[in-house]
Amino acid sequence: MNKDLINSLAWGGGIVALALASTLARTLGHIDQETTLRIVLGATGLMIASFGDRIPKRFVAGAGARKAQRVAAWSMVLSGLIYAGAFIFAPITSAVMIGGGAVVTGMALTFGYCLSLRSRASAA
Repeated sequence: MNKDLINSLAWGGGIVALALASTLARTLGHIDQETTLRIVLGATGLMIASFGDRIPKRFVAGAGARKAQRVAAWSMVLSGLIYAGAFIFAPITSAVMIGGGAVVTGMALTFGYCLSLRSRASAA
């Protein structure tokens, strides 16, 4: 099986297992609903950062594509860490805005950078 597929399935299975374990702990009265939410969404942010870390490890032929890969990797890692940190430390209502905003901003920066590379290549 492909190494990336195994890694992705492991992250997915890990988050499902973490969610089930957190739900069990909540049902038994060890943690509350907010803690369950923070655990699962914090792990989701770490998953985003992990996927961003894997982006530059893939080979692409063009120099522009490698530049886009680096920007995408940095934006995913940073936005994933901000997302995880927001759900770990900030109040839930703020964490939704901060974490979601960080991910959307990272995606927008990556998309904008790719468009700028494309327009520079067209102009040359």
